[in-house]
Amino acid sequence: MRQVTVTEHLLLHQTKSPAASGKFTALLYDLILSAKMIARSVNKAGLLDILGATGETNVQGEQVQKLDEYANRTLIHRMERTGVLCAMASEENADIIKVPDRFKRGEYILIFDPLDGSSNIDVNINVGTIFSILKRTSPQDEDVTLADILQSGTEQVAAGYFLYGSSTMLVYTSGEGVHGFTLDPTVGEFLLSHPNIRIPERGKVYSVNESYYHYWDDPTRKVVEYFKGTDNERGAPYSLRYVGSLVADFHRNLLNGGIFMYPVDYRIPHKPQGKLRLMCEASPLAFVAEQAGGAATDGKRRILDIKPGELHERVPLFIGSSRDVERVSQIYEEAGL
Repeated sequence: MRQVTVTEHLLLHQTKSPAASGKFTALLYDLILSAKMIARSVNKAGLLDILGATGETNVQGEQVQKLDEYANRTLIHRMERTGVLCAMASEENADIIKVPDRFKRGEYILIFDPLDGSSNIDVNINVGTIFSILKRTSPQDEDVTLADILQSGTEQVAAGYFLYGSSTMLVYTSGEGVHGFTLDPTVGEFLLSHPNIRIPERGKVYSVNESYYHYWDDPTRKVVEYFKGTDNERGAPYSLRYVGSLVADFHRNLLNGGIFMYPVDYRIPHKPQGKLRLMCEASPLAFVAEQAGGAATDGKRRILDIKPGELHERVPLFIGSSRDVERVSQIYEEAGL
């Protein structure tokens, strides 16, 4: 059977998606090239001096891993030269990254988490790159501003992720379903391996870090007990599967069904908050989930409806099979939250 490359797939579907154009295809091409370079370094991590932390912390207050830094630099270097971007935003950078004057600028904005789950690199667990693509809202002859980037998830042109593991995969949507491509290292191309991905309406797996149980409020504990117990739609406990790498946990649940949860916790009593970033993690994955028939909420609101107030805004996240996510919202609503 003839294999379809990701570029061929983009061109074939270009007429179906108003967002897909020659410029959009060029943007994806350079993003894919960046991911190939990152995948090569991830696969060689144990052989090179790129494991461990750099000794620095990022804007989130987290230890920067050496591969984090490499992935971030690679993406910025490659993507600012595409000629179709006007700005970028990275989990690792405090401010927006404007395309320098020496490069041609376009109308697209790229937001990304360069290497999600990077703390797991040292123990050889899957990591990934999450991305979101927007169009600027201001005229192209004006200077791009933060207001151009602070858009709700419903405005995304495309979103997806690259997964680096036993194989390297690209999963993406441009609003016309979700498609998965696997990198064939013998030809250096991403080939269509998972067309029209659909997540089951209800799963058998829940993913959450239960070590935070004592920092959750009562409704959140009730949510987790629902999936652990027998008084649920399945009539049997869901299996706990938690890698601690968002993109890996999400990918498993996307294919097999289930729910990933990162609720608000009270480790800092006066400042309860979710941990995950809205714009570079929650929103792009929510777009993928919904396009595959799933759902995503912060417990009260649909993730894609949330308009960010700041670049690195954090949110709680419940994402996965639609009926599982709906049950979470019902439990919070019944608790008056």
